[in-house]
Amino acid sequence: MSKVILISGASSGIGKETALSMLAKGYEVIGLSRSYPKEKQEYPYVLCDLGKPDDIDRAVEEIYALTDHIDVLVNCAGIGISGALEHNTYEEANKIMQVNVLGQFYITKKLIPLIRKAEHGKIINIGSVAGELTIPFQTFYSMSKAAMHRFTEGLRIELKPFGIGVSAVLPGDTKTGFTANRYQPQVVEDDLYKDRIKRSIQKMEQDEQNGMSPMSVVKVIDKLIKRKNMPILVTVGFSYKALVLLSRILPKRLVYWIITKMYG
Repeated sequence: MSKVILISGASSGIGKETALSMLAKGYEVIGLSRSYPKEKQEYPYVLCDLGKPDDIDRAVEEIYALTDHIDVLVNCAGIGISGALEHNTYEEANKIMQVNVLGQFYITKKLIPLIRKAEHGKIINIGSVAGELTIPFQTFYSMSKAAMHRFTEGLRIELKPFGIGVSAVLPGDTKTGFTANRYQPQVVEDDLYKDRIKRSIQKMEQDEQNGMSPMSVVKVIDKLIKRKNMPILVTVGFSYKALVLLSRILPKRLVYWIITKMYG
């Protein structure tokens, strides 16, 4: 029985690189995203907008027609929304939570029966260092990734009796198209926040464009797939591992004084 890997967000960034890498290693890959990749791919592709439950239901029917089991589900899809909370709209908040949290939950829920049929099924969620350290002016993104980390922990406990492993990968700044695709705030500068929003976003974008290659994340995903027992949360990159560790050791006031200096 061939190993089947289903990857959401497979049209770009980390998801796309993961799909191509796993295909090269001989796995059967199924890609999933709301649009096709620009280049023609050598694996089945299912269109799905994770922000729409009906679209997920339809996509899941297509997936069940393509395979009778899934060895690894990689939940990689996600969007970013920036701006001051005071200026963020309900629609923006709803959109990011629908895609980054509820959509991930719903498609995972629908695919668990296929994962259970694998000998050692795995679910790998792509979280973020921003889910452990809240970044101002992209608070909703941090909230959504923190939710995915807790989702990972709960799901891991619930599915352990079925032999299904669950883990979350926490990348730091990564150079992908995510930067350009992030939803920009309606208010970038005003009399209240001055240029703080603009400076924070510029800092984020600069860090991302100078960040690690998506292949750094792919290598971690590959190692997790090969491991019998996966850790719960895996931070990518030594500097980010140190940062997350220090955030748990140092006083919170000091941690957020540093973050405020960087992004606030």
